Amino acid sequence: MQRVYRSKIDSWILAILVVAMGVCLYASYQAFNGEEGAFWPVMLTLLVGVGLPLWLVVDTRYVIETQRLLIRCGPFRWKVPLRDITSMEPSRNPLSSPALSLDRIRIEYGTGRSIMISPRDKQKFIEAVEAQRSQLR
Repeated sequence: MQRVYRSKIDSWILAILVVAMGVCLYASYQAFNGEEGAFWPVMLTLLVGVGLPLWLVVDTRYVIETQRLLIRCGPFRWKVPLRDITSMEPSRNPLSSPALSLDRIRIEYGTGRSIMISPRDKQKFIEAVEAQRSQLR
């Protein structure tokens, strides 16, 4: 049985992404109207500048599966074996991670590996991971 937890989204991060998408849309419109042969550069700009941020917002989630935690953030994927998790601690570290909020959980796993995520309900997420991990023992 899978349990899916969506990412919490900080309003300021969402605002930055929306403004960036708007700038890309405006620049693409201007380039496409003003220049012949601009189709492919405009399409590339739209894909990267609008498509990627939109994909990140729509598809950042954390899936607790039977034996692993699947982390999805747009086109990026991480698979963390539940048995390998050594700790889960609150964090506000701003380093890049598959999280749309600074209200994060730092997950330590394996040998010196870590990842930060931001499920909407951190406590329920931690409880669900711990419950699933206890079934593996």
